[in-house]
Amino acid sequence: MQPHELTSLDQALLNDFQRDFPLEPQPFARMAQSLGVGEDVVIERLRLLQETGLISRVGPVFPPNRLGVSTLAAMAVKAERLEEVAALVSAFPEVNHNYEREHHFNLWFVATAPNPAHLDRVLHQIAELTGLEVLDLPMIDDFHIDLGFRLQWT
Repeated sequence: MQPHELTSLDQALLNDFQRDFPLEPQPFARMAQSLGVGEDVVIERLRLLQETGLISRVGPVFPPNRLGVSTLAAMAVKAERLEEVAALVSAFPEVNHNYEREHHFNLWFVATAPNPAHLDRVLHQIAELTGLEVLDLPMIDDFHIDLGFRLQWT
């Protein structure tokens, strides 16, 4: 699916629920009600958006280290391997997201785990799987950055 193939429903799902996701027993039903469609339609469109890679997951974002532990990590990846390594990193359920930066350490990601030992194992597994060093950058000071932003459609 290409961005120009998004329906108005897809656009609403991507824009309107970045914040204030309904915290109730049937959140998708509440979303569907506000969008004027059935719950099954919302679930199917979200599944398709995830399947095509336009979203990575639907779920809560908790403040760092409130439930388990988390860290910011970085890797120096040759340009020709960047997509491959990013896909390998993203395949770990402990990885929330990853992104490219213009720096020697050009692949950054956030990893979370129930405890420090589990987090260390994940970072070690990523290093072994990719053959690359993983720079662990644990949080010292807590800053809130709102990552929600209005998408513009052309």
